[in-house]
Amino acid sequence: MLELESITAGYGDTTVLRDVSISVPTGSTVAILGPNGAGKTTLMRTMAGTLRPTEGRVVLEGEDVTALSSHRRVRRGVCTIPEGRSVFPSFSVKENLLMFSPKGKEKESIERATEAFPILGKRLSQTAGSLSGGEQQMLAIVRAYVTDPTLVLVDEASMGLAPLVVEDIFAFLRQLVAKGISLVIVEQYVTQALALADTAYVINQGRVVRSGPASEMESSEIFEEYLGISS
Repeated sequence: MLELESITAGYGDTTVLRDVSISVPTGSTVAILGPNGAGKTTLMRTMAGTLRPTEGRVVLEGEDVTALSSHRRVRRGVCTIPEGRSVFPSFSVKENLLMFSPKGKEKESIERATEAFPILGKRLSQTAGSLSGGEQQMLAIVRAYVTDPTLVLVDEASMGLAPLVVEDIFAFLRQLVAKGISLVIVEQYVTQALALADTAYVINQGRVVRSGPASEMESSEIFEEYLGISS
């Protein structure tokens, strides 16, 4: 589905990623782990097309898309849920959903969104900015359901949310996986991310320092040495 080949990227004169290679097989889930400042969000922006690498290639379904803009990648089936609540706060929930919806499928999209998160069905006329943080994140992430993507990039979907809401978010992500959608997640809840993922990459100081099957990555050595946390 997606290949990053020897990617070097950054901002201006600051290099953040150095010679990073990552593979996302079709229908698989890949977790990107690492301490704060490791380069995880920069990596996701490179995948999404909002940041062009200075070296290396981004290959989507066998095609070099390194120079392809983010909106053109959207047309190729890439859906990005960036860090933070990416909603239009002054628009109603319904208006936000209509903006996400494919043309001609607006009614179906709203039905699918409210089926995934029933609370949104009770908030359709409410402005997105007046929703709770968890509800805003539900509205943001449900875009990955209504747009029929083939690849979803999710950056810290659970950040700042209550544990019960985090459970809802992960239940939704499991629905995407069950549909066969390829998924890349950056996530602070490491244990839950590894439970969802097929493969995991650990990034530190802009480089991949560890990779392998997610089932083999949950060890105290990895958690403490590379992630700076205790398992």
